[in-house]
Amino acid sequence: MFPGYRTEIVGGQPRAESGQAAPRQDDQAAVERAGAPGPGGVGRLSDVAVPMDDSNEFCPDLAVIPAAEVAKNLSAYSPELIEIAIEVVSPSSVRNDYEVKDRAYARRGIPHYLIFDPYRRHCVTLWNPGPDGYLGRDTIPYGKQVTVASGIGTLSVDTAALPVDPSAV
Repeated sequence: MFPGYRTEIVGGQPRAESGQAAPRQDDQAAVERAGAPGPGGVGRLSDVAVPMDDSNEFCPDLAVIPAAEVAKNLSAYSPELIEIAIEVVSPSSVRNDYEVKDRAYARRGIPHYLIFDPYRRHCVTLWNPGPDGYLGRDTIPYGKQVTVASGIGTLSVDTAALPVDPSAV
């Protein structure tokens, strides 16, 4: 929608980000490198449109889907394809990542949702989606391994290697 900007539609309103704060950008790159599932049947998308409903079109920071679907190289993908949705928090995305996307991803039946937060220095793993959000939730402090087994493969991220905001407590 806006060249040079990452754009999502949240609650019917376009939300564009021109850049990423260093901790968020570094965490996203580290999660993509460290957490890339290995089997040939597992693929991943980054910052690609996922229409959720009439008011929301998200661009997950990383989404784990079947490799055959990634190979189609589409401009938008169905949320039904996503096994694991991953967001990396930025100062401007806190509410969307922790509240809005929690409920929206769960309502669409995405089995797993991970929130990596370089400001709070933890990863929140959510599973067991329901109409009001995820019923299962764990908070894993950075420094530990995060492993999520999905229907198409396992994602594993060593959070000890993830950069954090130096001003975070």
